[in-house]
Amino acid sequence: MLNRRFFVASGVLGLGAAVFPGVGWAAPGTNKKFVFIIQRGAADGLAALAPTGDPDFLRARGEQAEEAAAGTKLDSMFALHPAMTESAKLFVLKQASFAHALASGYRERSHFDAQNILESGADRPYGREDGWLGRLLTLLPQDDAKGLAVAPAVPLAMRGPVSANSYAPSRLPDVDPDLMTRLTGLYAEDAQLSALWDGAQATESMAGAPADQTLKGGAALGQMTAGLMQGPNGARVVMLETNGWDTHFQQKGRLNGALGQLDALIGSLRDGLGAEWTNTLVMVATEFGRTVAFNGTGGTDHGTASAAMLFGGVLTNGGRIKSDWPGLKPSQLYEGRDLKPTMRFELFASEAVAQHYGLDPVKTRAKLFPDFA
Repeated sequence: MLNRRFFVASGVLGLGAAVFPGVGWAAPGTNKKFVFIIQRGAADGLAALAPTGDPDFLRARGEQAEEAAAGTKLDSMFALHPAMTESAKLFVLKQASFAHALASGYRERSHFDAQNILESGADRPYGREDGWLGRLLTLLPQDDAKGLAVAPAVPLAMRGPVSANSYAPSRLPDVDPDLMTRLTGLYAEDAQLSALWDGAQATESMAGAPADQTLKGGAALGQMTAGLMQGPNGARVVMLETNGWDTHFQQKGRLNGALGQLDALIGSLRDGLGAEWTNTLVMVATEFGRTVAFNGTGGTDHGTASAAMLFGGVLTNGGRIKSDWPGLKPSQLYEGRDLKPTMRFELFASEAVAQHYGLDPVKTRAKLFPDFA
């Protein structure tokens, strides 16, 4: 058993344009990379990207709003959370952009259903068995359609006709090298197992031990992910899962930690990719936002609209915030409690991906989110 578990999803490689006619592939040889980071648990976009220029924000959040004002002022309306220092630097360099008041078409408040829609891109929970990242792989040349999820199993977002891998670190001790040699010889006689085994060992080698052994949490994850994306055999489309965003109580301390870890992940990924950062687009999104008002335990409950983030060495709209701000007066809230969505995640994601890969935006949206209207 490897000292890190490696899983391979079922699927068919290289179906390409014969199966999906009429869709333009990304230009070959671009070495473009894409990373999708899901914030499982519903991240509070009003805290991450605080609308400090809205006078009703202070009324709604009081002391919490005053703390948000201590973050990095991005423009006349929004300030980035104080824990996101690396992200603020990237914004100044036009290597970060944000969107606010954004949501999928889902309007209930179930984590499971909302995450299913965010990953599948369907118009209803469990409406599709494949995901929008899996469909993205069909738009890329075969050499670029290398999908990897840093997770115990391939998540819904990456499932589709092009097979994707998953890789999860294990806390088990390293296996004896002699056993590894024996297993390699054993699997060599089976063509399918041999290919899977070779792929697992190659991925293990790319992840390797951190160059900086002092890195922990998000920083270690970013460095490991960068390693998995290096070289001609590295992953090109990657999905990362982050947790800890369901802040029903004591949100202040818990969210500070979660946003700090996310910020460290972004910074470490940038550093680990080096020159390849200019070829990379990173997207961060969550299944829905949280209530505007705090509850009695210092937390927030399930809401609707939230914020999303883009990072990369070359961004078309770097250093900008995209938002049709709906306002936070009680009469402007969705169902009297939530930030009202004015932008669809499907449009945001498909436009960003199309710009990154040089694809037709209309065809890209139709392929990634065929149920979007």
